[in-house]
Amino acid sequence: MEKTNSIIIGGNSKLVRSINRATILNLIRERQPISRVIISKITRLNKSTVSNIVSELIKEEYLIEELVSDNKIGRNPLLLRLNQGRHFVGAVNFDTKLIRVAIVNLNGKILKQIEIQNSVVSPDKYVKKAIIKLNQLKSELAIRTLQGIGVTISGLIDPVDGHVTVAPNLGWKDIKLKELFRKYDKSKTFIRFENDADASALGELWYGKGEIQTYSNFVFVSVGAGIGTGIVIDNKVIEGISYAAGEFGHMTLHENGVNCVCGSKGCWEAYASDKATLQRYLDRVKLSKAAKQRILIDDVCNAANEGEREAVAVIKETGKYLGEGIANILRALDPPVIVIGGRILQVWGIIYPEILQGLSKHSFFGLEKKVKILPSSLSERPRLIGSATMAINEIFRNYRITR
Repeated sequence: MEKTNSIIIGGNSKLVRSINRATILNLIRERQPISRVIISKITRLNKSTVSNIVSELIKEEYLIEELVSDNKIGRNPLLLRLNQGRHFVGAVNFDTKLIRVAIVNLNGKILKQIEIQNSVVSPDKYVKKAIIKLNQLKSELAIRTLQGIGVTISGLIDPVDGHVTVAPNLGWKDIKLKELFRKYDKSKTFIRFENDADASALGELWYGKGEIQTYSNFVFVSVGAGIGTGIVIDNKVIEGISYAAGEFGHMTLHENGVNCVCGSKGCWEAYASDKATLQRYLDRVKLSKAAKQRILIDDVCNAANEGEREAVAVIKETGKYLGEGIANILRALDPPVIVIGGRILQVWGIIYPEILQGLSKHSFFGLEKKVKILPSSLSERPRLIGSATMAINEIFRNYRITR
């Protein structure tokens, strides 16, 4: 389905101006470089309204103008772009034994990033390390303040107050994450929280490249220590009343199967996650216990790409399990596109045919023939870009509608 323009709704003058401002800012983000005249034609706002709002955004340094030379036209136009060098956000992703931190500009470009290995499960220590590294990156880039911070985890979390209901792979339950961030970050920067799969879906929606740009409906499958899915319908990420929409990772794939961190048996992520892939590989190879402890999913992927028999075998097995789980998503949602993200993309050439095979075996009524399976265009960093997008999203929709 092709993307459609958003509908602008009415209201009091202050609200309407805020909506118009957000509409113009988002249009420039999507179509840059773009002229005021084109903005007026697309939004159907009068030229003076567009001019006033654009002038305001330039003054606030969200936009810059550039003169474009074109011999085919008489007067060279002034085109508008986002100002990449003025406003920045922080991105934090908490993964199992790993913390990812980055500084990102408004165009979704990662300026600097760092990954921190973390052996403890204490949320307090996770947050403290993240803030220390975020401040370090700010200093290295000579950035004084951030417009916002986006934080993502694999689990159920309230986007506004940061309350973690449960994050099985992190071993967290009933954690007030926002309070911990305020403990170590004394700035007034807003913080936005989200499930990492939902954030990855939003990142793909905003900054995805290529074919995915033509779709307003898709499901993002995030493959990591666990498996999460972000559902996009009509250009919006669906969260659900308890922020649990898309928890397909814990659907039962095989009754009375492998134990899952959630306490159930046979969950999809117990078969198709990086953790599951790594464990199957370690069960196959003959190495010392110490050597096995040093092996990561990246090592398995590298070995598979080099043709190592055991690595190729487990990657193919993971592909079939991914296809089996995707077949259930098709039954539930019937999306036109499934986007897959994670480190598993390093072996896309090996795993993709196996995904199709697993999907074909477990699908029904020919649904597998209509859906497209695409690798994330955000490469192996959708969670980090997704974290940043959560913060950037707050800047671009700086209005609220109340009833």
